Amino acid sequence: MTAATFTVNGRTYTKPSAPVVVICIDGSEPDYHLEAMAAGRMPWLSKVLESEGTSWPAHCAMPALTNPNNVSIATGRPPAVHGISGNYIFDTELGEEVLMNDKRFLRAPTVFAAANEAGLDVVVVTAKDKLRRLLGAGLVEEGPALDGSGAFVAPSRRGICFSAEKADQATVEENGIGDVLELVGKPLPGVYSADLSVFALAAGLKILETRGADLMYLSLTDYIQHKNAPGTEAANALYEQIDHYAGKLAELGATVVLTADHGMSAKTDEAGIAQVVYVEEEVRRILGLDADAEAEDDGLRVILPITDPYTVHHGALGSFASVHLPANADREAVIAELRAIGGVQEVHGREEAAERFALPADRIGDIVILAEAGTALGRFAAWHDLSGLDAPLRSHGALGELQIPFLINRRLPEPEALDSPFGDLARIHNYDAYWVATTLVASQESPLAV
Repeated sequence: MTAATFTVNGRTYTKPSAPVVVICIDGSEPDYHLEAMAAGRMPWLSKVLESEGTSWPAHCAMPALTNPNNVSIATGRPPAVHGISGNYIFDTELGEEVLMNDKRFLRAPTVFAAANEAGLDVVVVTAKDKLRRLLGAGLVEEGPALDGSGAFVAPSRRGICFSAEKADQATVEENGIGDVLELVGKPLPGVYSADLSVFALAAGLKILETRGADLMYLSLTDYIQHKNAPGTEAANALYEQIDHYAGKLAELGATVVLTADHGMSAKTDEAGIAQVVYVEEEVRRILGLDADAEAEDDGLRVILPITDPYTVHHGALGSFASVHLPANADREAVIAELRAIGGVQEVHGREEAAERFALPADRIGDIVILAEAGTALGRFAAWHDLSGLDAPLRSHGALGELQIPFLINRRLPEPEALDSPFGDLARIHNYDAYWVATTLVASQESPLAV
């Protein structure tokens, strides 16, 4: 008998016979779980991968940043489809630099919204509140219509969507659930702590235990990964907690996927000194512009899409930058000179970057710059407040942070390698998570279920 399905963004998902939980471990390059397993700190995952589990090398979406990748996982598609090109952009319509936390930027509905309309019980718990409005669109409030019309419509039924950061403010009316602190039995966590991720995991477990869910998404924070390399005690302690909660979710019968929104790289030399290319300074030099001029005066804007409300993590230094050039600037000449700078890996014009990285062309600059794994990109030195950095800089955004884990507690056939023009071998994208955990798993349970 053919299983019931729902379709969104051109992909068909089989309604799962067991709860599906996708855990997005923010900033998790594969060495984090490998080191933790080697240290005996992830016994559940070690046992799963020795028996009924599957592990594939995977790629995140580009840029390797939080907002684009969480929304990619949520929609099952890359940024060219859903429209979220960074954490931060220059909105050419408004003429302003803005955070991409508002659901108005969404160009596609989420898997959560489609599953909710298909009658499934959907739960989304994010560590950071910045993701809540994006992931809750169509689930607990208006979101892009499933018919692809571009209109925003209210859901016909309500799921659950709240953040650990503001769990004390969650209400049934706004979030589909209230009294979260009492339910979880933990105090409100600090935003700059491992506790924020642990709270999100604990909340997911309590909800599955007490209320149940068909689809669940638990999105963590990369506070630990920005400060601690794989194999360090702080990193292993966090992954031990992830292993504990993933195991408990599996005990409740859940299909559990562990993946990440992006990897993480050290951006320092051997002495721990940050290696930074200040893009705005370089472009001003190339164009012969006044080094002290404001963007409004000469039309040059350098956008660092890693920028978000949590800059203590990284000082807004990532490895992906977007440049909006002044009118009449020689773009090809600028590209050629930027490519010659040490620490720069790739430089592309808007059209080439949009095609190569599956990005929305109207939401990136005239030029896109990617740094090598060991280098960060900034605007100009005085723009960055690094006073909050109490550890050598670790950050993300480009191809050095492309490789991520994809782990699932089900034995599945290995897919063909991705036909990707960049990065090491990968067989899956993080945004395939819900399709794998529903449709592919169902096809193995019953050949007729696809």
